[in-house]
Amino acid sequence: MAKTFTTRSTLGLTKPAPSVIPQIAFSAKEIEFSEWKGDLLAVAVLEKDMSKDESFKFKNAILRRLDILLGGLLGDTSAEEDFAGKTGQLTLIRLRESGFRRIGLFGLGQSTLSPAPTTYQGLGEAIAAAAKAVQASNVAVVLASSEGFSEDSKLNTASAIASGIMLGVYEDERFKTESKRLLLKSVDILGLEAGAGIDSKLRYTGDVCSGVILARDLANSPANVLTPGMRMTEGSAIDLNFIAPLLVVLADEASKIASMYDDVLTATILDEDQCKEYKMGSYLGVAAASANPPRFIHIHYKPPNGQVKAKLAIVGKGLTFDSGGYNLKTGPGCFIERMKLDMGGSAAALGAAKSIGQIKPPGVEVHFIVAACENMISGTGMRPGDIITASNGKTIEVNNTDAEGRLTLADALVYACKQGAEKVVDLATLTGACVVALGPTIAGVFTPSDELVKELLTAAEVTGEKFWRMPLEDSYWESMKSGVADMVNTGERPGGAITAALFLKQFVDEKVQWLHIDMAGPVLNEKKKSATGFGVSTLVEWVLKNSSS
Repeated sequence: MAKTFTTRSTLGLTKPAPSVIPQIAFSAKEIEFSEWKGDLLAVAVLEKDMSKDESFKFKNAILRRLDILLGGLLGDTSAEEDFAGKTGQLTLIRLRESGFRRIGLFGLGQSTLSPAPTTYQGLGEAIAAAAKAVQASNVAVVLASSEGFSEDSKLNTASAIASGIMLGVYEDERFKTESKRLLLKSVDILGLEAGAGIDSKLRYTGDVCSGVILARDLANSPANVLTPGMRMTEGSAIDLNFIAPLLVVLADEASKIASMYDDVLTATILDEDQCKEYKMGSYLGVAAASANPPRFIHIHYKPPNGQVKAKLAIVGKGLTFDSGGYNLKTGPGCFIERMKLDMGGSAAALGAAKSIGQIKPPGVEVHFIVAACENMISGTGMRPGDIITASNGKTIEVNNTDAEGRLTLADALVYACKQGAEKVVDLATLTGACVVALGPTIAGVFTPSDELVKELLTAAEVTGEKFWRMPLEDSYWESMKSGVADMVNTGERPGGAITAALFLKQFVDEKVQWLHIDMAGPVLNEKKKSATGFGVSTLVEWVLKNSSS
C-alpha cells in the first residue's frame, strides 16, 4: 500500500501539460532568394527601400529583382496596399508560379547604420505571427538593405531575428485544453555572411531562447501548481503517487537543470533546518506563515576546463506567491492576482543557469542563488513590529510585511558573498515605485559600481532589453533607521525603489561589486498577459563578457 501524506500544494488539482518547445532549425545561407524554395519568403524593408525611379521601378536592387521575378506584382501590390516600409507594416502576397508560396514585405521604418536589436527582434516576432497565420513550415528571411553593417552587426542582426522568431512562435499553452500545433520547422537567413561565425551565433541564440522560455514557463505557473517545496506528513488519505504529478516544485526544477548539464552544473538545496544553521532569520521570517516550506536554491556553474578568471553570482527573488502577509494587498491596483509573478527574478536566474549550462563559457564561475518561499498569513506568520535577524547579524524591524522580497534577498546576498563571488547581480520584482518611475518595459538599475553598470548596459545593447540607472542616494537611508533595531524594512513612500536598494546594500560585502535590478515592470507583457522571461538574455551576455572567450 502506498504511503499517504498531507500537503497543501495541490489546490485545484490542476496538472500542467508538458511544455512544447519549438524545434526550429535556423541556418544562414549564401544563396539568391530566387533559388530558395519554401512556404514564405520574408523581405525586411526600410522606408527608403520603397522609393522608385521615373519609370516606377524600385531603386533597391533586391526589390527590383523580386519585382521582375514576379512580373511586377510586388510593385503593384505595394502601391495598392499603400505599403511604405513603415515600422510594423506588413503585406502578404500569395503566389502560384514560384519557388515560394508566399512573399511578405515587413516594414522596418527609418534607415539606421547601427541596427537596434529590438528592431530585428520585432521583425522576427512579426515573421513568426505571419508564419503561424499562413501555416508555414519553412521560412526564409532576406534584408532589402544591409549595406553599412559591420561583421558584428550582421551577427547580432541574424541573432535578433532568430530570437524574435523562436520566442514569437512559442506560446505557453500548458493550462489550455486545446493547443495549437507548431508547424514552423526551419528558417533560412539569406545574405548575412553564412559561415562558422553566424552558425555558432545562431546556436548560441537557441541556447539563450531555451532559457527565456523556461523563465516564462516558471513565472506563468500559478501558485497552486508552482511551490518552493512540498511539506508532507503521514496520515492523510491522499496518495502521493496521485499528488506528485500535479506539482511543479521550484527546487526540483533547479535540480533538473543541474542534472541535465551535470558536467558543469551542481545543485544544492537547503531545507528549513539547514537554513536555520546558516542563521537566515530574515528569509525564514517571510516563509514562516506558509504551509509550503521554503527551499534555498544554489546552482553552481564551473567551466569544463581551464582557469577561472572571474567569479560571479546571480541572485533572483523567489516569492512563488506574495499575499502581502498581515499587510495584506487590498484595493484597486494592488495586483494580488499577479503575485505568482513575484518569482520573476528567480525565473530569470534559473533560465540563465540553463542557458549557461548549454553554452559552457570558459574562464568564469557562476553561482545562481534563489531564496524561494511564499509570503502568506497564519498564526505562525511574521507580524508588523517583529524584529528579525539576518545571517550577517543585522537586525530588522518589520514595519511592513509586504516588503518581504528584500528580506529574502538579504540572506541570499550574504550567502552569495560567502561563495567568493567578486561581482553580484540580483534581480527582483521589488517595488511598484520603480514601475511608476520607469513604466512597464524598463528595469531600474541601482549600484555604487560604475564599472559593473557599464558591463550590464553593454550586454543589454546586444540583447535589446531596457535598463536605466537610478540614483543610489545615501541620504535617503535616514528614513530606514529604526529606534529599536538596526533598520526597518521600508522607508517613506517617496523614493521607495531607492530605499529598497539601499536596504539590500546593507547585506553586501564592501569588497564585492554589486548591482540590483528592479524588474517589477518588464516581468509581464501586458498585451499578451504573459511573463516575458526578462533578464535571461542580458544575464547570459554579461556572463559571457566576463568569460575568457
